[in-house]
Amino acid sequence: MNDHSPDPLQELYAGWVARTTARPDMPLEDVRALFEHWGDVTAEPRGIDYVEDAIGGLPALWVLPKGADDTRVLLCFHGGGYVLGSMYSHRKLYGHFARAAGCRALIVDYRRAPENLHPGPVNDCAAAYHGLLETGIAPSRVAFVGDSAGGALAITTLLRARELGLPLPGRVLAMAPYLDLEATGETYDTNAAVDALGAREATVAFVDVFLGPGGNRHDPLASPLYADLSGLPPILIQTGGDDVLLDDSRRFHALARAAGVDATLEVSPGQQHVFHFLAGVSPVADAAIARAGEWLKR
Repeated sequence: MNDHSPDPLQELYAGWVARTTARPDMPLEDVRALFEHWGDVTAEPRGIDYVEDAIGGLPALWVLPKGADDTRVLLCFHGGGYVLGSMYSHRKLYGHFARAAGCRALIVDYRRAPENLHPGPVNDCAAAYHGLLETGIAPSRVAFVGDSAGGALAITTLLRARELGLPLPGRVLAMAPYLDLEATGETYDTNAAVDALGAREATVAFVDVFLGPGGNRHDPLASPLYADLSGLPPILIQTGGDDVLLDDSRRFHALARAAGVDATLEVSPGQQHVFHFLAGVSPVADAAIARAGEWLKR
């Protein structure tokens, strides 16, 4: 894909926006069905087996690259505004990350809102982590990985694990994380014309569904920009320069560094929200995943 060819992820997002705008009363099950096609733009990763399982009482999907290091696991949390997406919509995406990292991945199918309001999703992810530790894997050999709302969960699950007295994982990779439920970032305005998916109004609508009536948008387990970040393990954030959520990543990175966390921020110019979905299609996505894979091996 060259600089002048259409971006299939941008086209997918624009199609979603057009369909949901044309049908503002679209039933939730229909919106969820649309978002199950997120991975349609992702090339099938080679040499991967997938095995359905359960962890911490939740459905989960093992991603098993051929010859993978079975002493390390990427514990993966899918995006979708806490309302959409599944372990199946993100199967190929996390297959590429597992291959790049040379280890197994486990995608958690946490219960979504509105059926499972906050703090339900983060509690589910913490339960999955606890269940994984009970299999005997060393915490230092686990990395939390997530995209969008799942990127936030990769961070808030750290905070919840700390509250529960669980040992923290070795690393965290967050792609385009959704970290401020107040939606105050300046890139909601500066990137509004180039982000094919995001808009402040749509983001706030997800927040209301996720938190429920009277929910606290400053709860650190929902908006980790308001959390005590001291003592967290190394964190890598990768995001696109055209994403309206870009400012969430910038602010979190600055706060984490100020708290003494080994935090790294990579911004890929001209890229959409979770551009990693173009794995196997876009050299930019492939390069970002390759860098993340090497970082996860450390």
